[in-house]
Amino acid sequence: MTRKLVFLLTFTALAGLVLAQPKKKKGKKEPPEITQTLEVLPEPPNAIAADTARLSFAISPLSNKGLLSQQTRDALKAVRAAAHGGAIVKLRAFVAGNGDLRRIPSIVSEVLTEAHVSLPAVSTVFVGALPLEGAQVQIEATYLDKRPVNPAGVAFFAGQVVRATAEKPRPLAEVFGESLANLQTAVKAADAEMLKVTCYVSHLEGVPEIESRLNGAFPKAIHTLVQLQRVTGPSLTECEGVGRLATAPSKPVEFLNPEGLAKSPAYTQVVKVNAPKVVFTTTQQSFGLDAAGMRLMLDRLRKMLDGANASFEQVAMAHIYSLSGPATEAFRGVRGGYYNAQSPPASTLLVFEGLPSNDATLGVDLVAVPRL
Repeated sequence: MTRKLVFLLTFTALAGLVLAQPKKKKGKKEPPEITQTLEVLPEPPNAIAADTARLSFAISPLSNKGLLSQQTRDALKAVRAAAHGGAIVKLRAFVAGNGDLRRIPSIVSEVLTEAHVSLPAVSTVFVGALPLEGAQVQIEATYLDKRPVNPAGVAFFAGQVVRATAEKPRPLAEVFGESLANLQTAVKAADAEMLKVTCYVSHLEGVPEIESRLNGAFPKAIHTLVQLQRVTGPSLTECEGVGRLATAPSKPVEFLNPEGLAKSPAYTQVVKVNAPKVVFTTTQQSFGLDAAGMRLMLDRLRKMLDGANASFEQVAMAHIYSLSGPATEAFRGVRGGYYNAQSPPASTLLVFEGLPSNDATLGVDLVAVPRL
């Protein structure tokens, strides 16, 4: 068979197939193709105001079941159950292991949006370890009780840091006990009952003894215990807390430095709050080790506070998550230009394992009192 004949036969067959196709009716459009789109989840707010008198606290139990996503969902389920339907206004997640802590806000948004409840401000920080092998997350929740539970207000207690050195080593239980004793001094001076305690330690050796001391010092408080970094060093403890005031302060916000505790121009030991509301922010991060980067971070926090009718003039508590000594020094060099010099907030400032952004150097979240 010649090549010309093969071509003619092939052409004829193809033409027949084209003619056999059904003709489309004129004027009738094809229905649009249906495509599946994923719902865009709302992002947690940068700042949220909450009723001071109704502030309550819950902490998720540690679990080593599943990976970070499952543990986060289980932790959220636990703190929501503890809140008994009260609105959660702030979540702080301590993440250990190899999970991506940037997933935490997305999971929070997904779970709470499905439950048709409002989203809280969310902070996440990468820590060295939690006191259960395989546990990857522990969540602290601040929620609103259905009734006023703090009629006289609340008190925010600065972290009480106690350090050993390589030259003068001390057991962790010893420095831990000293930190708790200092915190008890602050609580007594404030005439308060401790509600929540968070303790940061350099390592987790002797956890049963440490937790026994913590329960003995503050038997009615819930507590979190985290190892700051994976690499351990000399014994270090810093314990902070929030308490319920027995007696209302004479002003909506009162700054107190009790006798027997260190006095610093950079922070206040106790800040009493009996204002109608407090504002919780998410964590803002700084990039680089220069003053300009730190100021940019603090300027973003200022905008958050402004949007919630608050300011740096009345910050009650500051959590500072540094990732290195140079970052700490850079922050210390600029914070005085933002805080009220006469009344700086209570605070903690320690070096942690990491933050959500891989190139971040330091992060800050705040609790502030709105303008009246």
